[in-house]
Amino acid sequence: MRHDKIATVMSTDVVRAAYGTPFKEVALLLATHRISGVPVVDEDDKVIGVLSETDLIMHQATTPDPYETKHRATLAELTPGARRQAAKGRARTAGELMTRPPVTVHADDTIVQAARTMAQRHVERLPVLDEEDRLVGIVTRRDLLQVFLRPDQEIRTEVIQEVLVHALWLPARSVEVSVTEGVVTLTGHLERKSETEIAVAMTRRIDGVVDVVGHLTYRLDDARLRTEEAAQTTHGVADDWLRRL
Repeated sequence: MRHDKIATVMSTDVVRAAYGTPFKEVALLLATHRISGVPVVDEDDKVIGVLSETDLIMHQATTPDPYETKHRATLAELTPGARRQAAKGRARTAGELMTRPPVTVHADDTIVQAARTMAQRHVERLPVLDEEDRLVGIVTRRDLLQVFLRPDQEIRTEVIQEVLVHALWLPARSVEVSVTEGVVTLTGHLERKSETEIAVAMTRRIDGVVDVVGHLTYRLDDARLRTEEAAQTTHGVADDWLRRL
């Protein structure tokens, strides 16, 4: 199946900071461009960290109050995490304040991979690197949502060609495929139960699909067949999918 690459949705006009960019200049960059964070790059344009609004707020939160009574450090304040927070309170430049290592993606990664990375790492934007790990773009959650703007007819064509014809070796009209607002409905009668499961699973992974409604029936329930026997009764790309079910 075709999956859109990050390069198709990323922004190439990237606001960035250098290691020595002053704190107030970084704050001005975020405010002027109305963004929540910037990548920090070295002289070779390689990303060495990411600086976000959270880092700036942490700087303010951990800055010592000159009127606060000094107290003896506790054990909790001596941990590596506590020391890093304290260092942010003293930071004056982007390099001293940034979070590292940076979470990044490559331009040839898929939108699905980027979305998974964002969800797992709890970030809202990702610096995009080229094959030499240099900064070439930035991708945000809003950019990734563009995949759901694919026309229904385009999704329908991909389901028919990639799932039915290419993967399952079925005639294009063997299953009725309808798409409404990204929701795909599959209706028809197939030979094996495994084919219906593969059809639904593969369709669900197509870019822009919101959900899949499976109205598929089958003649043979091959769920209990041994893996070797099942593999002999499927074709093409569907072989690998059957092993995953």
